[in-house]
Amino acid sequence: MRNKRLLFVLGSAAVFGLLAAVSVSRYLSDAQASVGHMNNVVVAKVDIPLGTKIEAEQLSTAQFPANAIPEGAFDSPEKLVGRVTVMGVAARETVTDFKLAPEGSQGGISAVIPAGYRAMTVKVDDVIGVAGFLQPGTMVDVLTVIDPPGNNLSSNPISKIVLQNVKVLASGQNLDKPKDEREADTVKAVTLQVTPEQAEKLALASTEGKLRLMLRNMIDQDDEQTQGADKRSLLTGERATPAPEPGSLKSEQKATPAPAAPVHRAPRPQRVAQAAPAAEAPKPQPTPPPRPNVEMIQGTKKSTVEFP
Repeated sequence: MRNKRLLFVLGSAAVFGLLAAVSVSRYLSDAQASVGHMNNVVVAKVDIPLGTKIEAEQLSTAQFPANAIPEGAFDSPEKLVGRVTVMGVAARETVTDFKLAPEGSQGGISAVIPAGYRAMTVKVDDVIGVAGFLQPGTMVDVLTVIDPPGNNLSSNPISKIVLQNVKVLASGQNLDKPKDEREADTVKAVTLQVTPEQAEKLALASTEGKLRLMLRNMIDQDDEQTQGADKRSLLTGERATPAPEPGSLKSEQKATPAPAAPVHRAPRPQRVAQAAPAAEAPKPQPTPPPRPNVEMIQGTKKSTVEFP
């Protein structure tokens, strides 16, 4: 009996040991297979600002699984030396092709300008430059105050929005956004990304009139068509509009359904009811005079006797 128990224990230990050995062997083989499928991917060793010509000291490599490599990544730092970034690359971030300008591009703002656009600089101050909050990447509208043609005798200038949704490429000589975007930066000039037609309007507006830049929300892509304002329209006054809540966006606002048009129904003909003869009201009966009575007390009882 004892021999059978001993054999059972030994057999169970051998089976469990064999299972453990098979599991460890399979784990080691899977780990070796996963290591064999790891590839080198070029990442940034330090922060690389926008418009910078990449150097070898700014790059390093990291191991990525073959099925997790980002599209457009590079496997060798030598392929990226001399390329120019068109957007900022953070440290330990993968450097991909869509973050780089075409090969042969020079560093600076020229590599950031998309095809078909131009960079044009306008002079600003604290008022024109929205108190220094015009940072690279923000969107602005351009407004000018100018005398209309044929208005030489009487001075009646007009203010009009001439360009909308224009991107700020640079604030002063800075091509990249500051680390703290809440802080204003006092600059004397901003560079705008415009088309050739917009550049012509901007040059005329800055020469013949006074420019104003209006900062707009990045999500707001609407095209506002206005009539412009002159002295006559200015003196007509303006109705008060409800102020939007802080941080409210158009994407967060629900569309308000249009009110239903009122339904006009034809009046129904009214029937004239004949007045019924009023019933005679009953005459009030005279109140009978009170009867004489005597209050009698018998021991603890009290009673009242009325006489006819």
